[in-house]
Amino acid sequence: MPTELESTFTALIGKRVSIRLHDPEGGFRDIVGYLQSPTSLRNRHDELIEFSHNEIFIWREVITKK
Repeated sequence: MPTELESTFTALIGKRVSIRLHDPEGGFRDIVGYLQSPTSLRNRHDELIEFSHNEIFIWREVITKK
């Protein structure tokens, strides 16, 4: 059964998001890009970044100005 976060991220595939992750060494790190799957995004350097929902501290959809 998918988690609530997985369902939410599935609905956001193709959208731009900002995700703050817990860093294993302490602190946080931010990743920004377009969701490719519920657990990966592609950043502006065209790199595919994988993450776990357990690592997420906070996230938001990035709305582009028109």
